[in-house]
Amino acid sequence: MNLSLTDEQQLLRKSVREFAESEIRPNLMTWDESQHFPKEILPKLAELGLMGIQFPEALGGAGMSAVDYCICIEEIARVDPSLSLSVAAHNGLGAAHISMCGSDEQKQKYLVPLAKGEKLAAWGLTEPGSGSDAAAMRTTAVKDGACWVLNGSKMFITHGTSADTLVIMAVTDKSKGAKGISAFILERGMGGLLAGKKEDKLGMRASETTEVILQNCRVPPAQLIGEEGQGFIQTLQVLDAGRIGIAALSVGLAQGAYEAAAKYTSERKQFGRAIGSFPAIQERLARHQSQVEAARLLTYRAAWLKDQGKRMTLESAMAKLYSSEIAVRGAEDCVQMHGGYGFVKDYPAEKYFRDVKLLTIGEGTSEVQRLVIARQLLAA
Repeated sequence: MNLSLTDEQQLLRKSVREFAESEIRPNLMTWDESQHFPKEILPKLAELGLMGIQFPEALGGAGMSAVDYCICIEEIARVDPSLSLSVAAHNGLGAAHISMCGSDEQKQKYLVPLAKGEKLAAWGLTEPGSGSDAAAMRTTAVKDGACWVLNGSKMFITHGTSADTLVIMAVTDKSKGAKGISAFILERGMGGLLAGKKEDKLGMRASETTEVILQNCRVPPAQLIGEEGQGFIQTLQVLDAGRIGIAALSVGLAQGAYEAAAKYTSERKQFGRAIGSFPAIQERLARHQSQVEAARLLTYRAAWLKDQGKRMTLESAMAKLYSSEIAVRGAEDCVQMHGGYGFVKDYPAEKYFRDVKLLTIGEGTSEVQRLVIARQLLAA
């Protein structure tokens, strides 16, 4: 594995960073305070290829690598983690499921407009009574003639209201447990597909999170992804790759928090000198950035394995666990180094602090990541 970025990757980082600074930073607090999901910026993201980062050019995507994907997610998160979360959810969950497991016909019909940024994706796994225990889901899909009829509800769905295309997991054979779960592609406008409550969140407030309700939603047989009963296996494959995106998001947030702290401590003076000259502050900064670099390397290693077509269940779980947890500590340090100013919205520290906690919860809690890691280690 080559740890040096290519010239093209360095240019990619520069381009996404410039976009984030010019198009996102001036608006991020307005979006945050109003809980506005900025759909108006999606065409600009699409112009940069950020709505179809890893999908083949033949299917409307940018044809980038998994490492490139990490760079893109990281640079957006450095400025606004909530928008980065939306980009990651679109690319790494809903659209990725169709890309990984869909038929050629499904890819042409659904993935192409998603990869081009003409449509927005959502992914429905979590339910009110099944979070970490995803196999305990209660949403059902029952055959009625040629169609499937879906009933149930999904919780904490990114783009649950705004998405044009949703991938929904449902139980098709309860007697088979996890092997009785199937995945379906739903289109906005289908009868019985409803948007429920929009969540009023602590952080990531510009990323839309809502309930999705299914009330006798009739789905044609062509909407089934793969074969009946393959949904849970498909879900695990999607999550393996999706954790890399959350790890990259964590790295980006932690990097942004470090830069905010470094800037503030170089300017803030106490006792006649910049507080960044005090050993206690220097220790925090040194520890913070060292952990960011370690998290970045763990994340890029998992992405590199994905690019090589190798299994990365262990590595993606390690990257997600470590990156999200050091991001939480880094965001807390950022607030602490800002002192009282870290508690007010005039400085970016408080937003990083609010946004960061989701990263140890979403796409598998830290506790679940430790279980995944332990199982992989003990099975070796």
